[in-house]
Amino acid sequence: MSLGDEQGHGGAGETRTRLPERETDPYGGARRGGRSSSRSLVTVVGVVVLLIAAIAFANRGDDDASGGDAGSEAKPKVATTAASGTKPVASKAGGIPTGYSRDQQGAESAAANYSVALGSAEMFSKTQRDSILQTIIVPSRVAGMEAALDRAYSPALNKSIGLNDDGTTPKGNTFVSRTSPIGTKVTEFTTSTATVEVWCSGLLGLAGQSSTNPVTNSWFTITMKLQWTDGDWKIVTHSQKEGPAPVPGDDKASTADDMAKAVEEYGGFTYAR
Repeated sequence: MSLGDEQGHGGAGETRTRLPERETDPYGGARRGGRSSSRSLVTVVGVVVLLIAAIAFANRGDDDASGGDAGSEAKPKVATTAASGTKPVASKAGGIPTGYSRDQQGAESAAANYSVALGSAEMFSKTQRDSILQTIIVPSRVAGMEAALDRAYSPALNKSIGLNDDGTTPKGNTFVSRTSPIGTKVTEFTTSTATVEVWCSGLLGLAGQSSTNPVTNSWFTITMKLQWTDGDWKIVTHSQKEGPAPVPGDDKASTADDMAKAVEEYGGFTYAR
């Protein structure tokens, strides 16, 4: 039966048939009618699919809310992008979120926020970098990490990025260094230690009319080994590798002024699992 057929409106078994539209175009009138019906069918099917999906989603929510006797095993698995619903942190130290829960959710939240700190512009300042490390690294490894990063954040590195030798920003430019976690994954966990991978997107460069190092985007994954120390998760070691990276889109690059303005006006987030 076509979408135009209806039964039971004028008597048992009676069928009302839609007549063909008048053919005014000798080269395609009839075919246009067919295409219209096809488009209508696709639209109706699409709406039905959406309705079914909406009903299924609503029913799933009802099941979750009323499944008291079924036990946790009867509940559907949480999606990888779903929030845990647990408050991420209880406090901050030097602007860095601290005070995580002693579970996997807490370890993931800590790793995400520590990734932001390690990828921030403040890491290019010796004083601010040491403060960050003292907040997020296990105490026994702070001195060694400070020495290692003092060597890494060298005048040569600063120059390659476009900064002054001491890590300060050249006049007339805005330095951009930001890391945004996309997702986290726990690969090992005990109540005392955890290994967490954090998939990130990053921005790095100088926004300015005279800049020869414009702000660019990169994708990378940071792996952190965490330890429960003094009532919080702290980093024991961390490493970084490239990717996974998506195919670049067709976005038009913003001007240096627009990029500098965005960095100054848009603040960051406290990340949570």
